[in-house]
Amino acid sequence: MPSGTGGGRGRRRGAYGVDAPYALFGLGCGAVGSALAGFGTLSGPGIGVAWLPFLCALVMAVAFVLYAHATRRGKFTVWEDLLDGLELRGNERLLDLGCGRGAVLLAGARRVPEGRAVGVDLWRGVDQTGNAASATERNARAENVQDRVELRTGDLRDLPFGDGEFDVVLSSLAIHNIKDAEGRRRAVAEAVRVLRPGGRLVIADIGGSVPFYRDVLDGLPVSGVGVRSAGWRMWWGGPWMRTRVVTATG
Repeated sequence: MPSGTGGGRGRRRGAYGVDAPYALFGLGCGAVGSALAGFGTLSGPGIGVAWLPFLCALVMAVAFVLYAHATRRGKFTVWEDLLDGLELRGNERLLDLGCGRGAVLLAGARRVPEGRAVGVDLWRGVDQTGNAASATERNARAENVQDRVELRTGDLRDLPFGDGEFDVVLSSLAIHNIKDAEGRRRAVAEAVRVLRPGGRLVIADIGGSVPFYRDVLDGLPVSGVGVRSAGWRMWWGGPWMRTRVVTATG
């Protein structure tokens, strides 16, 4: 059996960065700027409406905390639950679309000690701080699963894999980064193409993306398509930017 934990939850040893760091920075700047504006109002003629910028500062501060929790802790907890729900045997071949620094990929790798976990990404820093294949490789070594992890550089719309290669296909907060609807449709179709018959598909994403993925999946050769909320742990600032999960069976 390969080295490393055989499955289940474990303490994270890697460094996984911050998702969409510009968004978290913007929330922090907005909270500070609104608070400063409120203090400025206290000494001016508009003292009667000073509560407005303070209220804005409070809302942005809460959004900042929720976002920071989602990217540093919440997403890990949610994905542990999702992976546990798959009840993997341990010998599956698993693919993570848009793996970034490996938060989901390596959690999956811990559960397939006799299998293979493959991650594909374009490695863009705008999507995650320090996003690079070398960072994911370091995390794989830190998590002691490097013997079962493979990284590929590739476009989710044109995956460098054959039909039905994977038992499990996962994606977390990645497909929405494709700007055009046709590109997102192609990415979902590619995920299904590389999934073996009877394999499991799990996609977690934000905003209105997941209902669109569900509609695309309805026209593809999969069954049991379902959509559910990931809960407050993956609120990216508030319920208006929540994460949903779509699942299907090949």
